[in-house]
Amino acid sequence: MSEARKILVTSALPYANGSIHLGHMVEYIQTDIWVRFQKMSGNQCIYVCASDAHGSAIMLRADKEGISPEQLIENVRQEHSTDFADFGVAFDNFHSTHSEENRVLSEAIYLKLRDAGHIATRSVTQYFDPEKGMFLADRFIKGTCPKCGSADQYGDNCEKCGATYAPTELKDPRSAISGAVPVLRDSKHFFFKLPDFDAMLKSWTRSGALQESVANKIAEWLDAGLQEWDISRDAPYFGFEIPGEPGKFFYVWLDAPIGYMASFKNLCERTPELDFDAFWNKDSSAEVYHFIGKDIVNFHALFWPAMLEGAGYRKPTALNVHGFLTVDGQKMSKSRGTFIKARTYLDHLNPEYLRYYFASKLGRGVDDLDLNLEDFVQKVNSDLVGKVVNIASRCAGFIHKGNAGLLVASDAAPELSEAFRAAAPSIAEAYETRDFARAMREIMALADRANAWIADKAPWALAKQDGKQAEVQEICALGVNLFRQLVIFLKPVLPNLAAAAEQFLNVAPLRWDDHRSLLANHQLNAFTPLLTRIEPAKIEAMIESSREDLAAAEVPKGNGELSKEPLAAEIAFDAFAAVDLRIALIEKCEFVEGADKLLRLTLDIGDAKRNVFSGIKSAYPDPSALEGRLTLYVANLAARKMKFGVSEGMVLAAGPGGEEIYLLSPDSGAKPGQRVK
Repeated sequence: MSEARKILVTSALPYANGSIHLGHMVEYIQTDIWVRFQKMSGNQCIYVCASDAHGSAIMLRADKEGISPEQLIENVRQEHSTDFADFGVAFDNFHSTHSEENRVLSEAIYLKLRDAGHIATRSVTQYFDPEKGMFLADRFIKGTCPKCGSADQYGDNCEKCGATYAPTELKDPRSAISGAVPVLRDSKHFFFKLPDFDAMLKSWTRSGALQESVANKIAEWLDAGLQEWDISRDAPYFGFEIPGEPGKFFYVWLDAPIGYMASFKNLCERTPELDFDAFWNKDSSAEVYHFIGKDIVNFHALFWPAMLEGAGYRKPTALNVHGFLTVDGQKMSKSRGTFIKARTYLDHLNPEYLRYYFASKLGRGVDDLDLNLEDFVQKVNSDLVGKVVNIASRCAGFIHKGNAGLLVASDAAPELSEAFRAAAPSIAEAYETRDFARAMREIMALADRANAWIADKAPWALAKQDGKQAEVQEICALGVNLFRQLVIFLKPVLPNLAAAAEQFLNVAPLRWDDHRSLLANHQLNAFTPLLTRIEPAKIEAMIESSREDLAAAEVPKGNGELSKEPLAAEIAFDAFAAVDLRIALIEKCEFVEGADKLLRLTLDIGDAKRNVFSGIKSAYPDPSALEGRLTLYVANLAARKMKFGVSEGMVLAAGPGGEEIYLLSPDSGAKPGQRVK
């Protein structure tokens, strides 16, 4: 028997700035299936991951939500952990890049690179937001495309014409964060000298560590010439400060892959039998695999191995790259309800349906995977319910009714039993090489043979004949054993189904080598339904829920950007008609001491005076300019007690925010107190 392998496996780190969706789940399900197969096969296989918890986007979202970045990333980490667990993704450790282990390793790797001469510094000119007091990444700058003239384009590429350019080439640039006009400033930046590793990378990327198509893509970049990589960002930034450089932080992509090592380090510190160095030393005999999407290949196939090489660590054994997910042949869409969150799926459907469907579509390449919802229903119902589970449900009743649940020894079809055993090496090889689609085809071909044999023997007909009970028991005993074989082969994909089957079969957790034997003279437990069919109505409900969760209208934000805000719930016309809109004369308008956004308005509504606070200060720096104007006033809104007094109603305004807020005014001739209908 060959010696057990020592394998460390990672998936790309989910960014702690949003929910997991089905596109993400392709990777985590793919990785989990491979890990489960390795563990079933007796190998030491450790699966670690972590929240990718640094960067400007997290800092800005936390600020918007009024919480600390630490609280935000912990909230999201817990949400992600729950979603992954409910999908059967079994990490050995799910950590965070915002951890002490990651800080120590990131600093140590940087210092080794610096001391070896692989770090350069030079001044960089960048756009700076004078209102937020921060340098702006390309994605936080918007303006008019210098090529085609399209407005509202990002700082590095135009979504209309596809042109790429430097942010300084944008016309009429503005900060996408505050709306302010950015200014150019110089700052000292730190660069990783990637060209130092050109020869190593040309050799390593052709060593078999990458799929051929990925290696070919990397070769294009290598042939074009490598550039130094900017690894620093200026404060304010949520991340790790560069040692000895106050106000300078590691760019998130430097410490994110080190997070793989940090998560494993954290696990080692809690698990005495694990040795960090045995996996990461340069002469390590262990295997390290990264499962990633094709959009982050450059970081993992160029920057990451070069960093490891320069710091004296081993490089990955291989990268396993996959494509993107489409739904019904199209990019996932919020408006169509096909941008489906993991939790929305889980609210409606069994996670193992999706695990199986993804497995049936995942090959060794980097092609995109399509979730065709009609095919999804048909394949799950046909393969899992109609073929696999059907074998057990057909046979179990006869064994319980005719032999008190005792499974007899059976050699009813030795050629069929041998065919199942003989198929195992090919299925195992398909799992090992991540050709899950081939594995599923071969398993379902076996299920077809088993069902055809049972249908031919027709134990339900024999059971009605005298003297045929022993034959019925032999047929059904072999049927249950064939079902057990299929469960072994499917266990990496369907761990929950396997656990339920193990309970019915009254056996210990099944290992891969268990396929070599059959159960004989063995007591079964009661059979309960293992899977139910997918009803199309559940798919429709999931799509509708996705529309409801993510239904959005493009509305202006306070910084002038268009953002996706959820539509409010519909109201009946009677509720709308109950709003009492009146014409109001602004008699007096003044600043509110201690308030950043509020103005205090004294309104004349004809037969009474009202005091109203309104958050329009940014648009009206001279409040006296509003005095004497008519505006629209919601007269029957309940009074609201505020820090600065009681607000008796509301005035109406519109606009994207900031300086662009426009108090609504009626046409000339209106009078205070007049009702608007």
